[in-house]
Formats: sequence, C-alpha cells, structure tokens
Amino acid sequence: MIPVSTFSGKTVALFGLGGSGLSTAKALAAGGARVYVWDDSEPACEKAREAGFTPYDLHEADWSLFHALILTPGAPLTHPAPHWTVAKARDAGVEVIGDIELFLRERARLCPRAPLVAITGTNGKSTTTSLIAHILREAGADVQMGGNIGVPILDLEPPSETRIHVVECSTFQIDLAPSLNPSVGVLLNLTPDHLDRHGSMENYAAIKQRLVEASEFAVVGRDDVYCEAIFQYLKRLGHAVVGISNTQPQALGAVRYEAGMLRRAFALPSMKTLDEPLFDLSRAPALRGAHNGQNAAAAFSACERLGVTHDEIGAGLKSYPGLAHRMEQVARHGKVLFVNDSKATNADAAEKALLSFNDIYWIIGGKAKAGGIAPLRPLFPKVRKAYLIGAAADEFAKTIEGAVAYEQCGTLDAATAAAARDAAASDAAEPVVLLSPACASYDQFKNFELRGDAFREAVRGLETQPSGVSAPQDETDQGGADAVPPHADEAATSAVAQSEGGAES
Repeated sequence: MIPVSTFSGKTVALFGLGGSGLSTAKALAAGGARVYVWDDSEPACEKAREAGFTPYDLHEADWSLFHALILTPGAPLTHPAPHWTVAKARDAGVEVIGDIELFLRERARLCPRAPLVAITGTNGKSTTTSLIAHILREAGADVQMGGNIGVPILDLEPPSETRIHVVECSTFQIDLAPSLNPSVGVLLNLTPDHLDRHGSMENYAAIKQRLVEASEFAVVGRDDVYCEAIFQYLKRLGHAVVGISNTQPQALGAVRYEAGMLRRAFALPSMKTLDEPLFDLSRAPALRGAHNGQNAAAAFSACERLGVTHDEIGAGLKSYPGLAHRMEQVARHGKVLFVNDSKATNADAAEKALLSFNDIYWIIGGKAKAGGIAPLRPLFPKVRKAYLIGAAADEFAKTIEGAVAYEQCGTLDAATAAAARDAAASDAAEPVVLLSPACASYDQFKNFELRGDAFREAVRGLETQPSGVSAPQDETDQGGADAVPPHADEAATSAVAQSEGGAES
C-alpha cells in the first residue's frame, strides 16, 4: 500500500467503493486523512463497514469541510451530466480528483524522479501495459504494475528511483489526474468509444493527448487520424516523441510492424535509408496479429527509452504469456492449439482473433450484440467449422449457412469436445480450437472471465474424454504435447475488465 500522507490531517469525501474505491479509502486513512466514504450501492457500503469504515451519506454532508472529493472513474465528471457529488463539490469550491492523482502527489513528495510509464488508447492498453511490465521484469527491473489493469494503483509499492511503475490509464482516470506527468507516456490509438461520457470525439482525443503531452518522452501510434494529429502537434512543440506504425513504412524513426516483423527505418548521411529489422514476432506466440504488432512496437519503444537492450526486449517479447481471455493460448494437444479469446464479446473483437489464425475450429455464441457476426463474412474462409452455443446459436447458424460448416452444440463443454475431436482429425499443420464468441456471456455465464475459465477447464478435461485428442504431457517430456506457460502477471489478468464490456478499452 502507498499511504496518502499528502492529505494528512485533512478531511476528504470519497464516492465509489467498488473497484479501487475501498483501496483508496484505506490508503487515505493510513496517511492520516479523515475519510467520509459513500456509495449509492448498499452492498458496497456494507463492504466498507466490514473494512472498518462508517459510510456517511454525502447528500447530507457539509461540503465546506472537505479538502477534496475522490471520485470513482465510473461516475461521470462532465458528460452526459456531472455526477451529483461533482456538482456539490464544485458548488463548494472543492477539487475533484481520483486515485491516480493521489499516487502522483505521493510520487512528487517521495521521489519526483521515480520512473513512471503510463499507457492509454482505445484498444490494446492492457496488453501493452502487461507486456511492458513483463519485459522490464524479465530484464531484472523492480516493476509495479496496476491502475486500470488488475491492481489498484494505491495497493502497489511506493515510488522510488529504482522502481518502475507501469500504469494503465483510462480516459476517465486521466480526467481525474491533473498532475499526470509520466516519464514515458504511450498513446496507442483512438477510435470512437464511450462518447456518451466524453461528449464528442474531439473531447475524447484531447483527454488522451494530455497523457503524452505531459510526459518526458512520448510514444504515439500513427495509424489513425486523431493520433497522427497528436503526433504532429507534439513534433511541432519540440516534444520528445517517437511514432509507432503498422501502415507507414516511410515513417523514419518509428518502430513499425510489417509482415510479422518489428522494423525501423533510419535516414543515413548519404540521404539513403537504412531499414533495420528489430524482432521477428513469429517467435512471440502470444503476440500474433497486426493489433499485437502495434502493442509490441509500443512496448519496444518504451522499454528502449528506459535503457533495456534490444536482446533483453526480444527475450521479453518471446516469453510474454499474454493476458487471460485475450487470445490466450491455454494448451497444445498434439498439433492442436487451444485459444481462449472469451473477451471477444462482439464481432469487432473476434475479428482480431480470426485474422491471427488459420484452420480455425470456431466456438461462437452467447447473448448476441447488435449486428451479430455478419461483419465477419470476409473471414469465414479461414474457418474449417463453427460450433454454436447459447442464445445466439440459431441466429448465427442463419448467418453462416452455406459459408461455414457448423454444429449446434448448446453448451461450451459440448462445443469444446466437438471442436477438439474435429481439429485432431484435421490435415492442417496447426488446427486451432478458438473460443472467440462474438457475444456477451450473460445467457450462460456471469461474465466473460467465468466463460474463459470454463473453456480452460473443458480443455483440461479432454485428457479424460475419448475425444481423439492426445492429452498434454508433463513439460519435461519432450516428445509430448506442450502446455502453454502460466501467466506471469496473474494478479493483473483476473481484473483486466471489471464488467462484460470491460474497463474502458
């Protein structure tokens, strides 16, 4: 824990006791603050009571007593309308901040030069955050990872010059952190997301820009118009910034993903260009696909800035195990690869997995979202067979009829066994049993994490079933099947997203 001593002896209001809220209350109390906690949810208030706090209805509070309102990122700061606590705080002249800001103030007090890497973007934040942390840790650094991924930031160890904090930041968190000033700021990409909370795409982009503009060194994606504009703006300011790209081979100095490789082009004094290969991502099984190429390029650039050698970065990329439920390679039975992509709760998310593999035995279905899987039609030729489960099964059968062979399985267990049976009999070099449902989980599971866990258990159970798939052998048996290594960052993966849609993605 990081005790928040910057509010020692002061009185603060805290709204929101889910997620990081209770952690923040404990850190404030440990630092000597008087904390008035409240949540509109009675179960959340009960958890606070169990932790030793007495919830106080902030509707009834005298707001002139408070030095600050610590607001959960889940409550709106501006759009569609300020949360009622925000309105009360502003009327009383009380600042409104979040737990990231509390961390930043402690960092400024304890060790202003403590290394801080902050990552944001619409997509890929969690993977890039965990990848950077993994590379640094494998290179021997003392790393603390948290924020919008896994561990609340105030539950981490305190800042120091020899400890690197790697923090994922949602737009909601950035909006509540006016002091945000990372050593390395990473902005991956920008596409329309949560605009009900931002008011417009321009507001959304402006909030993301703050993270890299305030950094000592910025890494910015250049493959969408909003990020490209931010990159060019930082260049005009003379800010230390490097680009990353999947689409701009002539972007000198940018680490780019091209045909499975990380590369970078340099201008030579002779006016010629030297194109330098940096790493072959085919050696990193958990980083398949162009979207992971962007994540890897960002991680390479950030870690290079922090003094990690190219060999060390390559070793970290190669050994990275990936995040749970996001194209997670859970096992390899013989030649059959089993991939848990339960986080793919819509067609756009499932598209990334379909683009990353061939010879796919695809488990799909659940509670369908608008548009279904029709947008994925161009990728149907990559699918050998589909296995339909859940409430969307009949709807999806109509969509793939005549384009993809399919089997109505009903449940995930039945689909896993059927897909494993067919994949084992395949003539493909690497048949892939892929759970990428393109659906919410609510018809059969409480959340996508439990759905992914059930898939893992079903795969483990194949060794006791007459499925025709060879059971995984002990890792020391070189002639047997290889189990995919367990997660290096298990604490982070279980809370990557806190609801079906996840934290802001």
